[in-house]
Amino acid sequence: MAGNPAGSEPEKSEQDGDTVANVAVPALPPAMAESKRHTVDEVVQMMNRMPLFMTELDETDGEGGENVELEALKALAYEGTRAEVAQNFREQGNDQAKLKRWLDAREFYDKALAALKSPRKEEEWEEIKDEEVELNKEKEIAEACYTNRALCNLEKKNYRSCNLDCAATLRLNERNVKAWYRSASACLALDKIPEAEDACSRGLEVEPSNKALSRLSEDIAKRKGDIARIERERQEREERKVMKERTLRIALKERGIKTKTTSNKPDLEDAEMQLMDPLDKKSTLSIPVMLMYSVHLQTDLIKSVKEHETLQEHLNYILEEPLPWDEAGEYKPDNVNCYVFAGAGLVKVGKKLSLIKILEDKRIEIEDGLLRIHVIPKSKAAEWIEEVKKRLPPRT
Repeated sequence: MAGNPAGSEPEKSEQDGDTVANVAVPALPPAMAESKRHTVDEVVQMMNRMPLFMTELDETDGEGGENVELEALKALAYEGTRAEVAQNFREQGNDQAKLKRWLDAREFYDKALAALKSPRKEEEWEEIKDEEVELNKEKEIAEACYTNRALCNLEKKNYRSCNLDCAATLRLNERNVKAWYRSASACLALDKIPEAEDACSRGLEVEPSNKALSRLSEDIAKRKGDIARIERERQEREERKVMKERTLRIALKERGIKTKTTSNKPDLEDAEMQLMDPLDKKSTLSIPVMLMYSVHLQTDLIKSVKEHETLQEHLNYILEEPLPWDEAGEYKPDNVNCYVFAGAGLVKVGKKLSLIKILEDKRIEIEDGLLRIHVIPKSKAAEWIEEVKKRLPPRT
C-alpha cells in the first residue's frame, strides 16, 4: 500500500495547509488568509471598524479615511418619512430606557424629536397617502418622546428639564397622566409643593383611580407637613433668639455693665454671655473671661464665670499646679495681681471681688462678649506696668 515511510513528514494539501498531529489542516479561505499576517490585536482593531463587530465607535477606515460601511448604516437611519425616522429613534430610546441607560435613551429621544422638526423632503410627500393621518402619527410620536425624555431627566435628577418636557407633552395632550405624574414628582423633589399638588390633582382628575398618583399625593401631603413643621420650628428658634438677646441687653443695662463690639471678634467656640434662664433678666449672669499671662504671652479661657464668683476662686484651681510654661514657678494664686485695660488706662482689680463688683466700675467694658484680665506676677508687675504705659496713648 502506498504511504509515507515511518518518520517522514505528513503530506500537505495542494494549498500547503498547516498540519497538526500528522493530520493535514486545510488552508484558510483566500478572504481570511490575509489575517494570518496580522497579530490578534490588529485583527480585533480591524473588526472594530466593521459595524457588525463594533465595540466602540470608529468612524475611520483605519487610515484616516471615511468608514463607508458605518456611514451607510447612519444614512439608513434617516431613510423614510419624518414619522418613520422618528419612530426608529423612539424605539431605540425605549430599548435603552428598559436597560435604565438614561443618557443613551435621552439621546435617542432627542434625535427622534429633531427628526420631527426637520424640513420635510419633497419626495416624502409621495409616500404620504393621508396628510392628516401622518400629522397625527407625528404628534403621537412626539408626545411619547417628550414623556419618555421627561422620565430620563427625572431619573438623572434634571428636574427643570423634566418639567419642560412634561409641559411640552401636555401642550400636545393635556390628559397625559404620565406627564402629570412626572411633573409632580419633579416639583416634589424641588420642594415646590403648590406646583406638585396642582400637577398631582390634575392627573387624578384625568384618572382618579391611578394608584401611583394617589401614593404621590400622600407623599406630597407628608412633605408639606414636614416643611410646615420645619418652618414653624425655625420661626420659634428665631423668636426665642430675639427674646434671649433682648432679655440679656436688659439684664446688662440694669446691672450697669458696659459692652462694646469690635470688628475683631475672637473665636470663643461655644462660650458666650448668658443668663441661666435666658428669658429671665433676674437669673444668674455668666460671662466668658480670658486670663492673659502677658509677661509670657500665654492665655487661659474660662468659658463661664458667674456674676457672684470671684477671680480668686478660679485662680485657686487654675494655678494650683505649676503651669507647663512657668519654669520659674512665678504664678501662684496669692503671688499675682490682676489688671484690666479700661479706655486709655489700666485698672487693677481685686481678686476677692465678685465679678459683678468688678464690672460696676464704669471704666471697664466687656468687649465682644469677653472680659480680658491680665494676670501678672507681683515681682514683675511694676516693670510690666511701665512697659504698658509707654504703649498707651497720652491722656488729654
